[in-house]
Amino acid sequence: MKKELLLASALVGSLGLAGVAEAATATMSGSIVAGVSGDDTGAGGATSTGAVQSSELSFAISETMDTGTKLSTSLSIVDEGTAEGDSGGITLTFTDGSTLDLLEAGSAFGGGIASIPAASGSQGITNVSGNSAPTDLDWADASDAVGFDWGSAADAFGGMTVGISAATGDDDDTTNTSTPETTYSVGVTYKMDAGDSAVTVGAGYINVSSSNSVAKNNHADSAAISISAVTGSLTVGAGMSSGNGLSKTGAGAIAEEMDSVSYMEAGASYVSGDMTFAVSMVDSQAKTAALGTERGTGADKHESVSASIDYAVATGVTATLGFTDVANTNDGVASEANGGSSWYVGASVSF
Repeated sequence: MKKELLLASALVGSLGLAGVAEAATATMSGSIVAGVSGDDTGAGGATSTGAVQSSELSFAISETMDTGTKLSTSLSIVDEGTAEGDSGGITLTFTDGSTLDLLEAGSAFGGGIASIPAASGSQGITNVSGNSAPTDLDWADASDAVGFDWGSAADAFGGMTVGISAATGDDDDTTNTSTPETTYSVGVTYKMDAGDSAVTVGAGYINVSSSNSVAKNNHADSAAISISAVTGSLTVGAGMSSGNGLSKTGAGAIAEEMDSVSYMEAGASYVSGDMTFAVSMVDSQAKTAALGTERGTGADKHESVSASIDYAVATGVTATLGFTDVANTNDGVASEANGGSSWYVGASVSF
């Protein structure tokens, strides 16, 4: 019997448990945010104070193949307190430092934008008006999950990183909705030293067609440029984008033509010991019209100024005090009920 057990052990060892996949390397990360926020809106709005509680939990999974190529993916379990169970795509990192994202790859356009400092915190005024002015520099970043995003190594072109991506879908839009059909985008990031400062310049272009036969505009069409500079403890940055597209494209929402979009944001942060001070601003506008209208004329605007103080209480624990002032305009008329000031006091614990 002893010989049979030794033989069985040898077979298992030599075959590596044939038919049973060995586990890839997995790491877990997440965070919990807890705090209080208060909103004070203009005429017709509401003044409110409420608890802010959200959580994140995800797994990063990776393994390096015999060729030296690293294969990685992810699994999001909880997103902002909501059970998600959303698996990510596949990323291949080659030995020369270049990467290839497959499925849910995103776009080279978004990846090419330089990081611009922004105030932290969970404060903000919810805009429920018809104002379609964008609130993000990469407002045009949209694509179907079937696609790829290739990025060169960071030093492949003397400090320049180049990205190319494409995606395609075949979605059935209703008369009043729009989803991405075919996406093409490019992104370029260049890093250099300018005296005592480390400067990063990012630029990108994206074109997203729509399967909606009524729409005059593409789902999105935009170019963006951004710059950031780090000098010791100080970081400053700014970015701008322009283009046209369709807004209110969520499930069940009515799409709207959006022309002559102009977006600008700027920010600065300063680190002093365990404290980080940040200020940021956004100024955007767009001319909008009903879906199928040749050219938008109604002026929608969004303006905001924010500031925050972060204090590193302990490793992985940060206390935050934030403030934001918001002004929105819908079709040339100030939307006071969707503007005002908001504050936040809270902490985040991450691991």
